[in-house]
Amino acid sequence: MATYECDNCGMAVNASCANCDVPLVDNIITTDDGNKVQVSECPSCEGKIKSPSCCGAEMTCNN
Repeated sequence: MATYECDNCGMAVNASCANCDVPLVDNIITTDDGNKVQVSECPSCEGKIKSPSCCGAEMTCNN
């Protein structure tokens, strides 16, 4: 399971898919304009969410 942590305050988050009850995994997608975006992705249904943020910044995943 991907664990995201705030570099500022230390808050940490684990996430799972509410539809599949499967732990989300960290991934990077490339948008049509070439930007890279960190996402949390369900390996079962392939749903994706933008990775969480805290203290006004993206949380990092250290998996």
